[in-house]
Amino acid sequence: MPSVLLGLALLAFWLYCLFDVITTPEEDVRNLPKLLWVLIVVLLLDLGGLLWLLLGRPQSEQAVQRQRMSRTGRPRPVMPRGPDDDPDFLRDLDRRLRKEDD
Repeated sequence: MPSVLLGLALLAFWLYCLFDVITTPEEDVRNLPKLLWVLIVVLLLDLGGLLWLLLGRPQSEQAVQRQRMSRTGRPRPVMPRGPDDDPDFLRDLDRRLRKEDD
């Protein structure tokens, strides 16, 4: 019974890593091309999954931003998420509302 559970856990780990490699954007993959990572995970099974997590997977959003910035040489502009997050929009809206009240 314990060997069956261990086998299922290793299968789940391998499937997670394979799905993670496939769904990670090409530009975020580290050290090797994405296709090569897929082959490593498929052929080396759990060792390939472990290598993916340690060497290929993006570390964090901040690390990805740093990597993208170093590729282009300039930071990507930060876009507001919505109108209420944009201070210029809020200022303009406040100004227009005050004009309507007058």
